[in-house]
Parts: sequence; C-alpha cells; structure tokens
Amino acid sequence: MARLDGKVAVITGGASGIGEGTLRLFAEEGARVVIADIQDERGQQLAEELGPSTTYLHTDVSQEEQVQGAVRLAVDKWGRLDCMFNNAGFGGVSGPIELTDMAAYDTTMAVLLRGVFLGIKHAAGVMKEQRGGSIVSTASIAGMQAGFGPHAYSAAKAAVIHLTRSVSVELGEFNVRANAVCPGVIGTNIFTTPFGFTGAAADAAVRKVSDAFADWPPMKRSGMPRDIAEAVAWLASDASAYVTGQHFAIDGGLTAGRDITEMRDRIGRAYGIDFSQMPPPGQQ
Repeated sequence: MARLDGKVAVITGGASGIGEGTLRLFAEEGARVVIADIQDERGQQLAEELGPSTTYLHTDVSQEEQVQGAVRLAVDKWGRLDCMFNNAGFGGVSGPIELTDMAAYDTTMAVLLRGVFLGIKHAAGVMKEQRGGSIVSTASIAGMQAGFGPHAYSAAKAAVIHLTRSVSVELGEFNVRANAVCPGVIGTNIFTTPFGFTGAAADAAVRKVSDAFADWPPMKRSGMPRDIAEAVAWLASDASAYVTGQHFAIDGGLTAGRDITEMRDRIGRAYGIDFSQMPPPGQQ
C-alpha cells in the first residue's frame, strides 16, 4: 500500500517547482490532489498528465474566496481534506530597506503570509470537523536566520514558522497537525522569474543557479524539489502522526554551520599560511 492511499490534498503553487515535485510524489503515493495555482495552462497540463486523481483550479492565494474554493473543491469532489500544503510563493520585493516600494511589499506579504493564513483558516474548519488532518506550510531557512533572503520575504517566512506553532496548539486536540518545511537553496523558478527567464532558458538558468550554490551546504549539492516533497509526504502521512508545531530545515546542512576548514583557511590568508600544504597534526 502506498503511504498516501485514500488521502485528499490541496497543494497551492502546485504547478511548478516544489509544488509540482510534491504533486508528482503525492500522485505516486496514491493521493488525490487539487492543484491550486495561477499558472492555468501548466496546471491543466499536469492534471491531464496525472489523470483523474488530480484536478486543477485557478487559485490566487491572496484572495480568500479562491482559497476557500480550492478547499471546497477537494471536499466536494472527494469527500474530505487530509492535507493542506500551503506552498505558493515567490521572491517578492527586494533591495535596501529605505528603497522598499510599499505596494510591492503589500503584494509580497499577501502571497507569502496572508496566503498561508487563509490556507490554514479554511483547512482547519474542515479538518476540525472530521477530527484529523495535516497542514504543511512552506517557510524557508530565510525565516530561521538572517542573510538568506530579502527583508520582506524573510519576515514573512519567519511569521509562517510562528503561525505554524501557534495554530498547532489550537488544533492539536482535534488531531489536526500543523508543521512547516524550511527549504534551503532549491533549484526552482523562484530564481528565474524575477529575471524574465522562461521555457528552456529558465531551465538552463535553474541549472546554473544550482551549480553556483552546490558547494555552499555541507552536503555539497543544491536541493531539488523532490527533497522537499519527501518531507511533505512524510508530514502528510500517518507516519508523522505525533508530530506537530515543528519546522524542519531541509537544506543539506546549510543552517547547521560552516566547515571548520573555512575558518582555518581565513586565518591562513590573514597570516600568509597555506594550511592545505601542511600535514595534519601528529603527522609532522
């Protein structure tokens, strides 16, 4: 038996990137999924490709009636909602704080925070009534530590982490769980859309970004959507039945710390010493 057999999910931002990777894994594992996105052509293509276990609905997560509609579609079509994956997002407004355009700030927060809040709100009502369910939201390592994203993005993702904890306390007695995943550097179109890349050019750009960051995490590779999807599938499954109120960094060890050899090499540059040419201690 597949681990998500019989489960019903809504995945926002499900037509590309982490959302698409999670959609594909959920379909493999037996789930029925509403793909909630604003990329209509791509969303419809995925629904047709993956068959009757999936359906697409145009959903702007900043609009409450559209998020409510995605939840309602899942319940009307399949009778329940077992997993709400609040994943839709983008990089948002960036730049120096004193130059931040406030209209762009509002749009950023509407998608990255309001969209998650709405997903939790409308999933919670259904899940409380059926006394069970898993809400998973995409945060980021930028919400855990400074220096991994623009100001508004980082603030929104930090808020998602704390909202997840807060909501988990209310929902626990109803057997409804709330958790967040915090991706590190994952090769998706979040790195290409702001620069106008599309199609094959976007795919090539993602590969370039992934290669550029490959030596940053201790595991010496950039992440892939499937890396996040596996964590979301676990959180949606019964295997994580006693896990709630948590956030999980999925970053190849990036937030764990730096390799001590980096400190050694910086000291070496300061003193003009090439430690890489010296034998390890005890072998002189």
